[in-house]
Amino acid sequence: MKTYIPNAAAIERKWYVVDATDKTLGRLASEVANVLSGKNKPTYTPFLDCGDNVIIVNASKVKVTGKKLDQKVYFKHTGWIGNAKYATLREMLERKPVKVVEHAVRGMLPHGSLGDQMFLKLHVYEGPEHIHQAQKPEVLDF
Repeated sequence: MKTYIPNAAAIERKWYVVDATDKTLGRLASEVANVLSGKNKPTYTPFLDCGDNVIIVNASKVKVTGKKLDQKVYFKHTGWIGNAKYATLREMLERKPVKVVEHAVRGMLPHGSLGDQMFLKLHVYEGPEHIHQAQKPEVLDF
């Protein structure tokens, strides 16, 4: 008996749209990461990118639990000496809610070139509108 390993031509990619309104950030990110990596398919292969494309709308309406709005801190360094930038989750949700969702999903994907390839299939939008109507995305509920 042989083990089935799909090749690049045999992988079928779908498009899904997820509404992030009132969804918990971490739970949303883990479910989206599973779809991006293809773990929801029976043909999942750990060393291949066999996942689907995911569109997340209403990223600004995502919620978190506990005191994370004030205690969770995002760090960025500009590369110049002494220019470390810190921002709380509350500040990031006001200024860049798309970055918050992307950061959460990226942390749950493989770290390396395979994860980079999977991350390219994620499309996050702040409001309810997106530009991928031609791909006819299906609604994905968790």
